[in-house]
Amino acid sequence: MKKILLFAAMALFTISAAAQNIGRVSVEELITLMPEYMEAQRTIAAVSHETTETFQAMVSEFQSKSNTFDQKKDSWTTSVRETKQAELSDMQRRLQEFQQTAYQELQEKQNELMAPIQEKAMATVREIAKAQGLALVFDVATLVYYDEAGTVDLMPAARKALNIPDDRTQDTVKAELTELQLKYAE
Repeated sequence: MKKILLFAAMALFTISAAAQNIGRVSVEELITLMPEYMEAQRTIAAVSHETTETFQAMVSEFQSKSNTFDQKKDSWTTSVRETKQAELSDMQRRLQEFQQTAYQELQEKQNELMAPIQEKAMATVREIAKAQGLALVFDVATLVYYDEAGTVDLMPAARKALNIPDDRTQDTVKAELTELQLKYAE
């Protein structure tokens, strides 16, 4: 019986000691709190707004020509009507191509802007984990359960390393994003 108790105590000690070598962090929260994140969001919003304006101008031109076509098609000769119809078809094709290309380019721009931010956050977490002698760091967003007492929270150290002010929170970032959306909604 003493051996079983001794074994159980050793197992608990080992698990407890190992847990102290495990860190946790919310990578998504860390990234969204970084000043670079809002800079990227501003750039993405500006590019998206410019793209939307261009697309809307193209749609307006198409609608105008389409309305003109509908109003005058009966008075045009067959060759004029076919030429105008071919122009409309070509414009519609260009609209679809522009929409697809613009979406793809916006995604590429977002990836281009976010990749260095993500890498900076991850490098910071790795540096802190190494400095604290942690064997493992996990992202809290991907777990169903964990015991906070058995892990080391890396967020405070990561915030400090990335110069994120204490008053910058998810709520303040959401407010900034809302303000940015309203700016481009006008």
